[in-house]
Amino acid sequence: MATMAFKRGNSMTGGRRNSGGSGSWMLIVVIMLLLVLAPVGYFFGSGMYTSIDVNDLSTSISKQDVDWRAKLAFQHIRSLFSKRVIDVIKASTDDLGPLSLDSFRKNNLSASWKFTEQDHVINSTSSPAEITEGTRKWTPTGKLEKILDGHSQSVDTPEKLARRKLRDKRRENRAADLVKNDNNVIIKLENAAIERSKSVDSAVLGKYSIWRKENDNENIDTTIRLVRDQMIMARVYMSIATMKNKTQLAHELQSQLKESQRALGDATADADLNHSVAEKIKAMGQLLSKAKEQLYDCKLVTGKLRAMLQSADEQVRSLKKQSMFLSQIAAKTIPNGIHCLSMRLTIDYYLLPLEKRVFPRRENLENPDLYHYALFSDNVLAASVVVNSTIKNAKEPEKHVFHLVSNKLNFGAMNMWFLLNPPGKATIHVENVDEFKWLNSSYCPVLRQLESAAMKEYYFKSDHQTTGSSNLKYRNPKYLSMLNHLRFYLPQVYPKLNKILFLDDDIVVQKDLTGLWKVDLNGKVNGAVETCGESFHRFDKYLNFSNPHIARNFDPNACGWAYGMNMFDLDVWKKKDITGIYHKWQNMNEDRVLWKLGTLPPGLMTFYGLTHPLDKSWHVLGLGYNPSIDKRDIEKAAVIHYNGNMKPWLELAMTKYRSYWVKYIKFDHPYVRGCKLGE
Repeated sequence: MATMAFKRGNSMTGGRRNSGGSGSWMLIVVIMLLLVLAPVGYFFGSGMYTSIDVNDLSTSISKQDVDWRAKLAFQHIRSLFSKRVIDVIKASTDDLGPLSLDSFRKNNLSASWKFTEQDHVINSTSSPAEITEGTRKWTPTGKLEKILDGHSQSVDTPEKLARRKLRDKRRENRAADLVKNDNNVIIKLENAAIERSKSVDSAVLGKYSIWRKENDNENIDTTIRLVRDQMIMARVYMSIATMKNKTQLAHELQSQLKESQRALGDATADADLNHSVAEKIKAMGQLLSKAKEQLYDCKLVTGKLRAMLQSADEQVRSLKKQSMFLSQIAAKTIPNGIHCLSMRLTIDYYLLPLEKRVFPRRENLENPDLYHYALFSDNVLAASVVVNSTIKNAKEPEKHVFHLVSNKLNFGAMNMWFLLNPPGKATIHVENVDEFKWLNSSYCPVLRQLESAAMKEYYFKSDHQTTGSSNLKYRNPKYLSMLNHLRFYLPQVYPKLNKILFLDDDIVVQKDLTGLWKVDLNGKVNGAVETCGESFHRFDKYLNFSNPHIARNFDPNACGWAYGMNMFDLDVWKKKDITGIYHKWQNMNEDRVLWKLGTLPPGLMTFYGLTHPLDKSWHVLGLGYNPSIDKRDIEKAAVIHYNGNMKPWLELAMTKYRSYWVKYIKFDHPYVRGCKLGE
């Protein structure tokens, strides 16, 4: 059976092999057909699908691509930043919104971009046709064309608009805060400046000063200030109305301006105003409101106010010049009381017999072991203050010797005063400069110059071109007096002395001065306090450095020093021939090309390199012009100096400094009372 089955199988197999030759060939043909037609069908079907829903397909692919990239970027960011940093970035992104190509186009325009019809905006309601048309109208050019090709513009959603409004609001708030802070800073600076100005008792000019304590209240006289402000604005609007041919309004403003002027009158305080001023203020306020409605133009108003300010500035300058002119004249004058005192003393002196005109202790006049003072003055009262203050503060008054020199007009008065009021145990001697026969024009250059026609024309003719206050200052009669130039001839006046302390007549001595004789001048001639703490006290302020003689011999930044209290070593003076140096420079300045008139410029030149600086506490200056000197400096000073125009014996003296001077005047003296000097 098995053998039979095996044979049957073999026979069947052989039969199939014989019949399968044509069948296998057909199978191969079918398979080849399928391989050829399958791709054709696939591409045909794909093309049909794409043509049917191309937009949906591209959107789907774009979203998948964006999601994939976002996930990948987020994975990298999480590996780089902490969760807290990522939260901050997300919050900022939510606040600012995604990048908007539209905002880039409007706010960050580059030269490589070109837009046409920018007003065309694509929004969420635009149709596909409008989007396509808008895309065609906007054509990017340059290097970014390929990068941005295919990207759609972002759409301003309501959420984005809301965020944008919030951002704009925050920016406005920040800007307002910055402006407010700036305004606060400016106000603080202005208030600080006002407080500093109040601390400076600047213009205290005696009875002529308006800056007094009773005027410190900032709320005082507010009505007067209001009226004046209204008048200023009325003038501005009247000018603008005339310019714009609004004659009726200009006439109304002019009429109301006259009414305000009449109401104001000569009043300087609210208490002086008439009761009707309130009605005038109200009427002017209404008219100004009307003018503002019709005429207000910021540019025009600003221009008019600027013009008025410039005009007022010119008026202030003119008044300042007049004030300086009057102050120079006042500085030249002698008060009636001092003139009266001098005349009475002179008359009584020449009524005295000759034997009573002699001062005691004449043997001390040439004793080099004593303390000698030189004082040249034509003011009896001022000289008496210098002598009295020195003696009252001296430890050993009997060792002090005063050498006074006056002119012939006041020689008798000076003698009579000190004969009636001797300085205790001290020695005093008075001489007349006109009796110094050696002091003549052939020896003294300044005398020869003062006698010249050019100098007489400069001093005594009023038709000269230079009429400024600066030039007027140097026409002071004191520069014509040899008393002012006698300081350059000390060895000739006192040939037997080796040291002498020179004092001006506008100083007050507050301490014992004998310590000055112990100061080592280190071979210098002049011991003085330097004044170079301020720039205007350097050489270039006094000398003409455009002149080659000055430029070659002096340093423009060299420190100046002060006359008024000077210790002179007369022995070194003679060795250095100081008087000869003075004569040389004075001869070269005959035409006033090196310096103006005065004794300080030639003094700076004569003692250049020969001045020893003293401690500033010996000599404090400026009480005749500087209202802001520290009181502590004044009180610890050995000598205080009223240099400047505001001399303590004049009415324009600064009241805050006058007390240091008047305490050495004997107001109970019959001559002083008779001339009413205490009033």
